[in-house]
Amino acid sequence: MSEKKQNPINELKKISDPNNPQNGMMKFVLFILVASLIFSLYSMFEQSQKQEWSVTYTQYQQFLKQNLIIKAKIYKKSINDYEFAGTLKEPVQMNIDGKAREVQRFTVKIAVVDNETERDWAERGITWNYLDGNDSFMNLIWGLVPWLLIGLAFYFYIRWMSRGGMGGGGKGLFSFGKSRAKLNTNSSITFADVAGVEEAKIELQEVVEFLKEPEKFQKLGGKIPRGVLLLGPPGTGKTLLARAVAGEASVPFFSISGADFVEMFVGVGASRVRDLFENAKRNSPCIVFIDEIDAVGRQRGAGVGGGHDEREQTLNALLVEMDGFEQNSGIIVIAATNRADVLDAALLRPGRFDRQVVVDRPDIRGREGIFKVHTDKITLGNDVDINVLAKGTPGLSGADIANIVNEAALLAARRNAENVMMYDFEMAKDKVLMGVERKSLVITDKEKENTAYHEMGHALIGHYLPNADPIHKVTIIPRGQAMGLTQSLPQEDMRSYTLAYLNTNITVLLGGRAAEKIIFNSRSTGASNDIQRATTLATKMVCEWGMSEKIGPITYLANDEEVFLGRDISRRKIHSEKMAETIDEEIKHILDSCAEQANQILTENIEMLHKTAKILIERETIDGEELKAIIAGKELPPISKQKLEALKSVKLDVIIGDDDDNSIIHTEIEID
Repeated sequence: MSEKKQNPINELKKISDPNNPQNGMMKFVLFILVASLIFSLYSMFEQSQKQEWSVTYTQYQQFLKQNLIIKAKIYKKSINDYEFAGTLKEPVQMNIDGKAREVQRFTVKIAVVDNETERDWAERGITWNYLDGNDSFMNLIWGLVPWLLIGLAFYFYIRWMSRGGMGGGGKGLFSFGKSRAKLNTNSSITFADVAGVEEAKIELQEVVEFLKEPEKFQKLGGKIPRGVLLLGPPGTGKTLLARAVAGEASVPFFSISGADFVEMFVGVGASRVRDLFENAKRNSPCIVFIDEIDAVGRQRGAGVGGGHDEREQTLNALLVEMDGFEQNSGIIVIAATNRADVLDAALLRPGRFDRQVVVDRPDIRGREGIFKVHTDKITLGNDVDINVLAKGTPGLSGADIANIVNEAALLAARRNAENVMMYDFEMAKDKVLMGVERKSLVITDKEKENTAYHEMGHALIGHYLPNADPIHKVTIIPRGQAMGLTQSLPQEDMRSYTLAYLNTNITVLLGGRAAEKIIFNSRSTGASNDIQRATTLATKMVCEWGMSEKIGPITYLANDEEVFLGRDISRRKIHSEKMAETIDEEIKHILDSCAEQANQILTENIEMLHKTAKILIERETIDGEELKAIIAGKELPPISKQKLEALKSVKLDVIIGDDDDNSIIHTEIEID
């Protein structure tokens, strides 16, 4: 996991918070630094004021004869060993050590101090006092005090920084090689909160049971799996499954992101891997979860830098720790990635990741379970059908469904409704899949008419062709980059497709372009996406799925996946120029035949095309039931059922009374 960006305002609040434990250490360090600075300045001032120059005894005698000495301190160090520290009445220029000095304080060694010497000092008006001269050790200690204080402050500052400073969290100055894995002990998510991935839940439930009761499996000679790799597209619930394992297991659970291993400093990633497994060994049996393992598990030897890349060193350390010379018993590694194709082969072999669990996009039953999990905490209206919602969201992941449920709840709250209705889910689904309604977009009547005929061309062909998916909704309200939309609702999830079904889909895609050609005798850019999708389907039918009689069951589709730098840069052509022409002819034949079929269907039903397009311009949105009613010749109500139910759920806050008589009453009126 990546680290969150720190907010300066929050950091200032942390510093000013008296309850923050980091503030005590910071204040202590600042106190020592300030005290050391004050003491040092005072010592320097005192030293400058007490600057004394050593003079000869002859110069001392001259000072006495000239009555220049005003006071003195006599330091007695031993018998016949005195130090005379005198102060002159005014500074005197003298030559000391070959340089001109301005002397006012001086020191001189005197062998004998007797009554005659004291009498001479008294006659010359000198005041003096005797001091103990054996305090050199204390003077040395006194001089070292400021340096000791500064060293102490530096020591505590380094310790403070090594623990993370103001940021805390153990990410200090000297913690680069330490693992950033978090120990989870109180996860509230369990397997009951996970839906749509039943097979993966069974695999991980077995891992949890092995950690709880290893004797149950070991009595028959079974060994604990070393690792479980969760594979699947983004948003399918891989990380959620790991959280559920943390909530179910009664063992320590370490979680870390693959990006947390690699830093700009060489060797940090490998050091963090070793530190992570050392912590895991001390807490075994335990589970280690590595999210987005492709950040460190990419194939080795594929980069320009050879095998000396920091990322490869991290991977080598991970391989050794998972299954190397030293056995890490009791440690199960769970990893998640959506790029299994780039992982190193040594990482995927049995003994490291023994099990590879595919967490795919959920089927209709899985989507229904996910809707039930996410709608459990919101208030649903009477018209909400979870099964219809599951059918209307094919190909969506669990994260997409969670987003739709949340958007539906927000839309219901925005219109002051007490329940989340089916209308809210439909609007939320359109918002998530296509974007927000572009209400501010100015559309001319001509563009609106062109879009209506285009979308009804898709819808009518989808209605009349027997192999087509039933039409769910037709709209000309602009959303995102689309000016309109025709949405079909598959009756069931399909894993394989027949030739007839694919031809029908291509015909439906080309229906909008055919309607424009029939009605306006022109073509617009609105069919660009339809043509692109139809061409992609036809190309795969010919080059990949072997659905062309001329080409036969041979794959000619080029590998368009991302390749590693340094591998597969150049690729040999897999077909001749003549075969390329044949492929182009077959693709064009499929598209032309489907376009001709679309033209024929719309020409035969041109009156219905005019009728439905006119109604679509008026209503802007028509659902599948309304389209069937129009084709059957029935009259439509002025408002759709879903929108009517949504309006009924709204409660308005109405004020009854007058401001003057202070009798204001708030009441809620329910729309019936």
